[in-house]
Amino acid sequence: MTRNPKPLRTINHDRIKMFMQNSSFSNIKSWVFDLDNTLYHPSARLFDQIEVRMTRYVMNSLGVAYTEANRLRVHYWKTYGTTLAGLMREHHIDPAPYLNDVHDISLNHLTPDPELASLINTLPGRRIVYTNGCAPYAERVLAARGLSCVFDAVYGVENAKFLPKPEAAAFKEIFTQDNLDSSKGAMFEDEPRNLIAPHSMGMKTIHVADNPFPANHIHHHTNDLTRFLRNLQS
Repeated sequence: MTRNPKPLRTINHDRIKMFMQNSSFSNIKSWVFDLDNTLYHPSARLFDQIEVRMTRYVMNSLGVAYTEANRLRVHYWKTYGTTLAGLMREHHIDPAPYLNDVHDISLNHLTPDPELASLINTLPGRRIVYTNGCAPYAERVLAARGLSCVFDAVYGVENAKFLPKPEAAAFKEIFTQDNLDSSKGAMFEDEPRNLIAPHSMGMKTIHVADNPFPANHIHHHTNDLTRFLRNLQS
């Protein structure tokens, strides 16, 4: 889904351009952000709610007890990239009702972050969100964080034909739709395995998490996205 965002404030493009030309991000024209636990801190614990709903959905769909449903939820995530992918491939589950159900959660723990919004808004080039969740859920989260006006497009798993990250084909599908040149892109993501494909496609990779995950496919790590972007542009 594409949009026409309104700038939050006047941007000193000359200052940003001058800095970028002297940084390792000088060639970046597309900035790709994961959503959950990336554009908000994991302390919001949204996934606690989502995982409960996932497990309940598995119980009801497959007719299994809680312990088995929870085991399958984790097993499918580890094996296929998402629980949904496992349910679709092994049980032919319809993805739309699942996505609507598991993302029907409270966002009360999220608060607007004006500084983060301003920093993302000043990034030179195209700015998009790409999540393994669904796009309507992503829009809700962005609104709760005060980030609705800073992105050019928001893509969910449905836009990748329900192929999940970390599959390379999922990234290729989204990047093709967005006409994104991965060799001039940067990917911000909390899940290390989801940075493997972007790295192989020539992207700058930034792991956003409390703890570093040393790996050849990760160029940068930060436990504070706002601070990372502030330092990048100051």
